[in-house]
Amino acid sequence: MKTIYFLFIFYFTNCFSQAKINGISFVASNTPVSNEIIQPVVKVNANWVTLMPFGFMKTISETEIKYNSKRQWWGETKEGIAKTASEFHKEKIKMMLKPQIWIPNGGFTGQIAMKNEQDWLAFEKNYESFILDYAQVANDSNFQMFCIGTELNNFVITRPEFWNKLIQKIKKIYKGKITYAENWDTYKNVPFIKELDYIGIDAYFPLAKEKTPTVLAIEKEWKPIKEAIKEMSLKYKKSILFTEFGYQSKDFTTVEPWNHSKSNNVNLLAQKNALEALFNQFWSEKWFAGGFLWKWYDKKNAGGTSDADYTIQNKPSEELVTKKYKKMR
Repeated sequence: MKTIYFLFIFYFTNCFSQAKINGISFVASNTPVSNEIIQPVVKVNANWVTLMPFGFMKTISETEIKYNSKRQWWGETKEGIAKTASEFHKEKIKMMLKPQIWIPNGGFTGQIAMKNEQDWLAFEKNYESFILDYAQVANDSNFQMFCIGTELNNFVITRPEFWNKLIQKIKKIYKGKITYAENWDTYKNVPFIKELDYIGIDAYFPLAKEKTPTVLAIEKEWKPIKEAIKEMSLKYKKSILFTEFGYQSKDFTTVEPWNHSKSNNVNLLAQKNALEALFNQFWSEKWFAGGFLWKWYDKKNAGGTSDADYTIQNKPSEELVTKKYKKMR
């Protein structure tokens, strides 16, 4: 009986008690990144950064994926990713590579669906090339984690055999940890969770409905969601990673956190309260690995008190995150 108990403690400690991932989602730069650009990320006490090169599809049923082109920003190219990662590594910051799909005019990647089997096979071939190319970049540039897809729910539940084979191919190329980033409302619908090192969730859950909800009001809304997430972690014996989390600095920011709407109704306190509630609820949990704050730009004057977008730069939330990340490393 004692042996079983100690084995459980050993497992629990090693699987759920690692240092927290205090991450930043770093938006690709259009010019080579200097150490001067890296320093504000260091100052906020981030110990992880994710880079996000995009592949572009014209529609949700387009088979072609265009990426690593001369028309893309430098930071999304293979060369740019490698050099940016090198600069962050100099500051002892760990890295995740998170290639993802962009569809113009509001197309949602979770609804990608081909018209017939022939198109599915063509699309799968192109997605495989896209992901394996960046898996090689991640391995060559010593990324500690690789995200194999982002918010692709219809694709992953419709074509599970493809994904199982893809994961095995990735593991032959890339030797670090892998995750997959599923949307907040479909994170339970991933058929290959057992093959991952972390359960990834883009955590834009709808919470309090007030214009400027208090920290306590937001935490109250988190509690049933948190219990469901914890249950999933324990079921699969894997830590939860918020592959994205964040709030716009605007009125009603917790109503639809995923809704990237341009708003002139700046509300800095609403953003700060939302982030504080999330940190309070999750960062002390052993089954929670941490997460990547959305998002950070390569310009010193980004954000600011008149900006309603997600970034915390030059806003009260930057001071909050700096303190929380320092405390919870």
